[in-house]
Amino acid sequence: MRASRLPPADSPARPSERASVTVREVAQAAGVSMITVSRAINTPQQVSPATLDKVTAAIQALGYVPNLMAGSLRLSRSNLVMVLVPSIAGSLFGGMLTELTRSLEAKGYQLMVGQSGYDSPREDALLRAIIGRRPDGIVLTGVMHSPQGRQLLKASGIPIVETWDTTDSPIDMLLSLSHDAIGAAVSHYLRDAGKTRQAVLTGDDHRARLRAESLVRAAVESGLPEPLVHYMPAPTTHAQGREGLRALQRAGQGIDAVFCSSDLMAAGVLTEAAAQGLDVPRQLAVVGFGDMDIAASMAPSITSVHVDGAAIGAQAAEMIGLRVNGQRPAQSVVEIGFRIVTRESA
Repeated sequence: MRASRLPPADSPARPSERASVTVREVAQAAGVSMITVSRAINTPQQVSPATLDKVTAAIQALGYVPNLMAGSLRLSRSNLVMVLVPSIAGSLFGGMLTELTRSLEAKGYQLMVGQSGYDSPREDALLRAIIGRRPDGIVLTGVMHSPQGRQLLKASGIPIVETWDTTDSPIDMLLSLSHDAIGAAVSHYLRDAGKTRQAVLTGDDHRARLRAESLVRAAVESGLPEPLVHYMPAPTTHAQGREGLRALQRAGQGIDAVFCSSDLMAAGVLTEAAAQGLDVPRQLAVVGFGDMDIAASMAPSITSVHVDGAAIGAQAAEMIGLRVNGQRPAQSVVEIGFRIVTRESA
């Protein structure tokens, strides 16, 4: 599927219209002076417990994050962009990071990478640390679901690009990818290949769950038996692919196709299938996700869902560059699309 553009979402404010929450606003909300707010942040032992409680409550309500760079030689910009990825293991996000780095360097920015993991509390804590250093832009892998995280990002005034997922309410800018559409497309692909007893072997992260649930719905709507789904902790591994195939087989229902939430897991399924003497794809078709290098080099090679990570990186860099300079991208929401790359495994 080729990338296409969606109609603009509700127009996010320009940088000047998304001013960050200030110490003055915190002071007004808490009913204290700005000096008292500063002391509560920097030397809390000099503030009474009651006053500290009021300032803390105001900070949390407004989503204020102290500017850790305020006392440095920083002028109007940091020339720094932060990107959050759930994991740096494997190379699913490698194409995005490589192109994001190259495109930002061409614009005079440096990229810093944070590993957020797959749980919201850790992501929120990392966001606080990042916002406190006031980067010129933040790129998120996925969309922000945590109410606290959304509040922090909105209050920061920093240009934000959410990627690799979709939402009806982006914080600022969005490179949209529909995991519902991916799951349905894979089910239809397998159905058209004559695979009627489909299964899903997936990590337990949000985006992988969306793909799994969508494949199940699409299969049932096509009149096929309800696919089996086996969840495993993210990030997924080759070993989980081997273990996961055995778990699906133990469920007692014959399966003839498996959609895996990563190519690494799909490689593990192929390894286990070979150990069992299964004929791929006649007895078992295997589809991965990410179209990593391993997908083409495996024997048999892995049919996989390709997402253009390099295009995501280039587009995110362009959006950040425009917003930092007070301009807006032609589209604040852009659909990046995907395609299924057919190889030997399905």
